[in-house]
Amino acid sequence: MTIMWCVSLVICISFLLTCANTAGILYPRESESREVKSLDGMWNFRLSLPDPLVGFKERWYMKDLSKSGPVIQMPVPSSYNDVMVDKKIRDHVGLVWYDKSFFVPESWRQQGFRVCLRFGSVHYAAQVWVNTHLVMNHEIGHLPFQRDITSNLKFGRLNRITVAVDNVLLSTTIPQGSLQNITTNNGPKTIQSYTFDFFNYAGIHRSVFLYTTPIVYIDDVDVTTDYTDDGVGIIYYKVQYGGSLSSGEVLNCSITVFNNENVREKFTVITNDAEGLSGTIEIENVQLWWPYLMNEVSGYMYTLEIRLSTTWNMDDLYRLPVGIRTIKWTNSSFLINNKPAYLRGFGRHEDSDIRGKGMDYALVTRDYDLIKWIGANSYRTSHYPYAEEIMDFADKHGIMVVDECPSVDTDNFSDKLLKKHTMSLAELIKRDKNRPSVIMWSIANEPRSDHKDADSYFKSVAIYAKTLDNTRPITAAIATNVETDQLGQHLDIIGFNRYSAWYTLPGHTEIIKSRVEDEATKWHVKHNKPVFMTEYGADTMPGLHMNPSFVWSEEYQVELMAEHFKAFDILRSKKFFIGEMIWNFADFKTEQSVTRVGGNRKGVFTRQREPKASAHHLRKRYWSLANRLDGVQVPSNIQSYVMGSECQNNVEL
Repeated sequence: MTIMWCVSLVICISFLLTCANTAGILYPRESESREVKSLDGMWNFRLSLPDPLVGFKERWYMKDLSKSGPVIQMPVPSSYNDVMVDKKIRDHVGLVWYDKSFFVPESWRQQGFRVCLRFGSVHYAAQVWVNTHLVMNHEIGHLPFQRDITSNLKFGRLNRITVAVDNVLLSTTIPQGSLQNITTNNGPKTIQSYTFDFFNYAGIHRSVFLYTTPIVYIDDVDVTTDYTDDGVGIIYYKVQYGGSLSSGEVLNCSITVFNNENVREKFTVITNDAEGLSGTIEIENVQLWWPYLMNEVSGYMYTLEIRLSTTWNMDDLYRLPVGIRTIKWTNSSFLINNKPAYLRGFGRHEDSDIRGKGMDYALVTRDYDLIKWIGANSYRTSHYPYAEEIMDFADKHGIMVVDECPSVDTDNFSDKLLKKHTMSLAELIKRDKNRPSVIMWSIANEPRSDHKDADSYFKSVAIYAKTLDNTRPITAAIATNVETDQLGQHLDIIGFNRYSAWYTLPGHTEIIKSRVEDEATKWHVKHNKPVFMTEYGADTMPGLHMNPSFVWSEEYQVELMAEHFKAFDILRSKKFFIGEMIWNFADFKTEQSVTRVGGNRKGVFTRQREPKASAHHLRKRYWSLANRLDGVQVPSNIQSYVMGSECQNNVEL
């Protein structure tokens, strides 16, 4: 029953997205013309049991969810799995239901506002009702969706949103999974199976907003940037508007630029059309956006204030943060602002205690502080798009991001899967296209790229990604062998994952240096493209110490890292190797497995963001690289005091 419901929902969602894929997805920002109302907080919640379709059969969306039966108070945003202590909730497969009541100001109707409902992420598939009316569907978690619900609202009165969420993954979803029926003491049970190595958290993971716009509004903005040798910054912009103009109504778009201190910048606008909807902005004495530690000033952001005016309607104002920088790549290098950039960073996960993948500002603040403390300048959004609020931090702090779509362990290639895969890329690129921190698009993680049809499948994915954005390179994290892989030929930059001395010959760190050096070189020789290592590492139990080192001990993780560092230094001298990303930033939860102790323990930080011995070792490495490559002064506290240089041996006669 659950499978049939998912398949029919997927067909419905695909149709709706095909009809609406030209609409913008700008993040809700308050302005003089826009109001934003958060619907975060406690929502009513219940599982759809024992029948997965009982909510549809009994039409739970027609009344308060509490009237359908017992409900739980569930925080939004969060994953629902780990909030409660009930194993039945943590391991639930199939549908759950949420609802929340809220008021809408009568003033919104009086001012003629258009009102949108926006979800930052619901995993995996969702249907949304407002006051009993089905208003939208969405498939593919980790990406935002929205709809104009003005006609469905009761202004000045109580309203209700109802959301049905399904976490089921199938062979045609992104990511993929399968269902398995097992026999238990309590009768038959359906369980979810998947090959990827992180927990399939579900729920309303990110913020839910109502936001208003005027009748004629700014729907989307595209920017690309450049600069001249004499210090003039260039922003190429294109504004799309929504809403209908009345007969004879005139439209005009104007731009104002503010600097990092919110002071009006000296700039010139050269428009391409009478309405000013596209053109070029020139900024004198430009301050470029630089990655962390590559320049004294990193993460510098301007603000474009875009004003859309019409003859008879209220003006619309939207302020878009913009960083001015260039990206270029050759067959052996990757350059930011014409300077070679060497990536030193992590694979990461949206994952933490209790909240799962739920967006949390305190956690995000801590994570970025640790990223900067350790001297990293980059990470990959493994293995799905991260929250927009997380990406905002990357823009402001100058952290480079390899932005990955939700394709992980992709196999069983089909036209239906290809449609979902390209849809996820389209939504991701539309969302993050204007971010200076986004330096590459990753089109997959560890796909079965040596299998039949992988060549034609990924050729289609790569070509499609390039049609959406040709200003950034595309990459992927490849786990298949160089000789049999069919994906690398379609990429601009090769990323590869390899776990020498962990999954291969665990305990034998003496194999690492030669194997990593040899494989990276083979990737470059085969494709004549830049190469970086997207994953390497070892599971480590914090507090486990063994001398000599032994697998799972903190000493072993440090030893394994050090052997990789030797290979990386040799590869850097060969000029085609552009970066190193350890797996993982922090420990994270996985499905239950006898090879996992409470989850994946490859983090250099614990799940609670406390450092293992490896974090201190990695910190020395990354700051030494920053010193060697960019002339950055190493922090004085990176080494604990041992002995002063002025000390001399005392000799007694």
